[in-house]
Amino acid sequence: MANTTIAAPSSSVRQTQGTALQRFLQATEIDTRLLGMIAALLIIWLGFQISTGGLFSGLFLTPRNLWNLTVQAASVSVMATGMVLVIVTRNIDLSVGSILGFVGMIMAITQAKILPPLIGFDHPATWIIALTVGILLGTAIGAFQGMIVAFLNVPSFIVTLGGLLVWRAGAFLVISGATVAPMDTTFRLMGGGAEGSIGATASWIVGVVACLFIVASIINSRKQRKRFGFPLRPMWAEYFLSVVGCVMVLCAVWVLNSYYMPINLAKKFAEARNIPWPEGGLQIPLGIAIPVLMAVGIAIAMSFLTTRTRFGRYVFAIGGNPEAAELAGIKTRWVTVRIFALMGALCAIAAAISTARLNAATNAQGTLDELYTIAAAVIGGTSLAGGMGTIAGAVLGAIVMQSLQSGMVLLRVDTPLQSIVIGIVLVMAVWLDTVYRGRAK
Repeated sequence: MANTTIAAPSSSVRQTQGTALQRFLQATEIDTRLLGMIAALLIIWLGFQISTGGLFSGLFLTPRNLWNLTVQAASVSVMATGMVLVIVTRNIDLSVGSILGFVGMIMAITQAKILPPLIGFDHPATWIIALTVGILLGTAIGAFQGMIVAFLNVPSFIVTLGGLLVWRAGAFLVISGATVAPMDTTFRLMGGGAEGSIGATASWIVGVVACLFIVASIINSRKQRKRFGFPLRPMWAEYFLSVVGCVMVLCAVWVLNSYYMPINLAKKFAEARNIPWPEGGLQIPLGIAIPVLMAVGIAIAMSFLTTRTRFGRYVFAIGGNPEAAELAGIKTRWVTVRIFALMGALCAIAAAISTARLNAATNAQGTLDELYTIAAAVIGGTSLAGGMGTIAGAVLGAIVMQSLQSGMVLLRVDTPLQSIVIGIVLVMAVWLDTVYRGRAK
């Protein structure tokens, strides 16, 4: 009998013959780091739920707390989407909190001090003018800092550290440390609250539209893969991703619609509309808050920018290898300027959300937001070594940060101890990123 040799299976065969979990992840192409973050978030939520009264009677996983959590995370989420691009290109921006405070103060002065003598308070155009002024100012500040980094070759750490001090002092000097209030009525809608929410019916409509968008995106992605000859996911994987995405969206809408307007506000709501007050009271669901819609819309736009445009490809090319990107003809300096300008514009939008939520602007507004923004991006998988990061991960990182803060507030943890916990989490996130990159090599 002739000798027979059994060849060892190739790497592709071994990959196909892996464990059921490996085959599932390969078929669905789910990002394992993102999946790990979702698991960590669920553990945090369950931990705080049990710690605040028990699995079924805790205070954390209540519609009220989850609704407030989404609103509170909105401004940091907006800035974290821009911080991803900054860190991907091996830069850092320590001034985002100070820019938020300075621009928020300017927007507040515009609508509370400058415009009333000219067009009156609560004019229909007031919020538009104030927001436009804020975005233009934030963009100019970001572009100015980006030009110093790109053309004067000053490290971004130093430039934005200086910006942290300059813009924080500027927020104090423009009004001598006074608090500016109140804000325009329409402008305040961007802060959320009972009036800054879209209600149950509109929330369900948004949820259905989001589900249609998810299904359409998956269908379009499959068509594009087929068009260019790329490997296709199994049909069951496409159905699975569609169903899971839609279920998550509809569950989120259901939770937000389960939070009802506080009784005092509900009475005012009923009086303003001549609605008789029933014996059992009115249950008016708030639905999705406007700042949450703004944060989600910006996250979608930023995801499109990073994954579907030439500018996005340039950003990741610069982060992967700046020298090679410049030799390839990419104008790396102008890309850097645009990234910082975009970061400034996002800080202005976050300032509008924060100022509207507080219905005031103070010189301390945005303090430590640079820590939360950078931590959200890093926890979300953005590598400080550059070249790696996702917008979805940054938004999820912002929710993780806000969940930690909200849970510790419910447990009545002292503020200094809260900062210690946040610092430890940030260090652990960077360490895990180092481990992940080491294994990837």
